Amino acid sequence: MTERDRADAVYAALLRRQGEQWVQPRVERTRRVLELLDDPQRTYRVVHVTGTNGKTSTSRMIESLLRVHGLRTGLFTSPHLERFTERIMIDGEPIQDAAVADAWEEIAPFVDLVDAELAAAGDASLTFFELLTVLAFVAFADAPVDVAVVEVGMGGAWDSTNTADGDVAVIAPVGMDHADRLGDTIAAIATVKSGIIKPGAAVVSAAQQPEAAEVIARAALAAGASLAVEGRDFGLDAQRLAVGGQLLDLRGLGGVYEEQYLPLYGAHQGRNAVLALAAVESLLAPEGERLSPDLVTEGFAETTSPGRLQLVGTAPTVLVDAAHNPHGVHALVEALRDAFDFDEWGIVFGVLADKDAPGIVAELAPVAAQVFATAPASERARDADAVADLFERHDIPVTVHPDLADAADAARAWASSSERRAVIIVGSVVLAGEALALADAGDWKAGWTA
Repeated sequence: MTERDRADAVYAALLRRQGEQWVQPRVERTRRVLELLDDPQRTYRVVHVTGTNGKTSTSRMIESLLRVHGLRTGLFTSPHLERFTERIMIDGEPIQDAAVADAWEEIAPFVDLVDAELAAAGDASLTFFELLTVLAFVAFADAPVDVAVVEVGMGGAWDSTNTADGDVAVIAPVGMDHADRLGDTIAAIATVKSGIIKPGAAVVSAAQQPEAAEVIARAALAAGASLAVEGRDFGLDAQRLAVGGQLLDLRGLGGVYEEQYLPLYGAHQGRNAVLALAAVESLLAPEGERLSPDLVTEGFAETTSPGRLQLVGTAPTVLVDAAHNPHGVHALVEALRDAFDFDEWGIVFGVLADKDAPGIVAELAPVAAQVFATAPASERARDADAVADLFERHDIPVTVHPDLADAADAARAWASSSERRAVIIVGSVVLAGEALALADAGDWKAGWTA
């Protein structure tokens, strides 16, 4: 058996468990496994990241900034786009197959023990995400890493990642998402997300809606944590387009960092960048010292965020974005208007059934010249005909396609008829992952072929 086979067997074992959509507020189950493993998550420092949108990009920026400062880093994000090892990064690279397989062998006996305890108590077995979290924490300890950047799976307070004690708690913008599990108001959702704040931690928050800001401030005060807020304590002073991304003037906690090149598009990524900077300052320079401007420049320049306004095709231009809720799609639409000079956008769209499809479509409608409706390759996908109906209510021309390959072919053919047209594939992380694989296999950057 090859090392890849061993790693794929781990993923297969995880998939046989309750999936990521099955979530219970039961962080103590993950904590029990980690206790049996002697709490590997306590062997390194932790930056814990939550929020509704921007978590992954912010986490990746934080990790890059820490790594250029000479620290060995771990990065845990979700979901993956193409292969599950992307979720557990060691020093900027997906975890090696052998490392993930070895970590699984290390935890397996304890998993069996806790599953038996849960069964005896009439509770469900450990889930996919609970065990993936344990796997990541063990792998980081085995590496070993100096600091782990950990993205919350859902919410915060009862998420399995909350078994780690974040030295820095980062709260990206809070919006409406997963209302059935997190609450149906911004304040309720912010309450769950602020549950990652630990006693004495440093809290770094993006600018928030007033009801979320109030909840976060109360939670920080109750935990005896410091609180730095975008707009008051740090901020984005200037933002302008550059080739392949943007130039930023950032006002951090320890000083101003001008002319920072970020190879990502969108005003929201500039705001993510200053949030990431403040988080790293809080960890590395808690007394308010200024970081090395050269290292900050290097860290941002090396940042990548796959599936976030990622260019995957030229002639015609094709972009992929994993935005899958109205808040994220609103930021995407702003970026399309600000960073690109096209007259018409063809939208290849597919979405999962548990998402706010009408809200997402309403955000996309102002920039959609033509829609190619399809469905992600998931049993949870919303029917493509139902998706088409949503766009037709906005009087937008739409065609229905059985899969992404067919939709992408049609969209690229449509866009190839004019240099003023481009394509964006959006609506689901699953769809984004499919698109990246399809673009690579079809060499879309070589140009259009019928």
